[in-house]
Amino acid sequence: MNGRTVLESFPAGGPRGSWPAEEFAQARRLEGLPAEVVMDLATDMFLVIVRSADGADAVA
Repeated sequence: MNGRTVLESFPAGGPRGSWPAEEFAQARRLEGLPAEVVMDLATDMFLVIVRSADGADAVA
């Protein structure tokens, strides 16, 4: 599994879709974190993640 840190999660069924996750990720990018949004199909959630360079899997 790829290494990543989950910064926040947002329900995919929310009325605004992925917008809250995208807005959160953009705010983190403005802080200097390489945040991105991915979809976790198993939990039906949008996750804002930062990939780790060392490959270790950490969930916050």
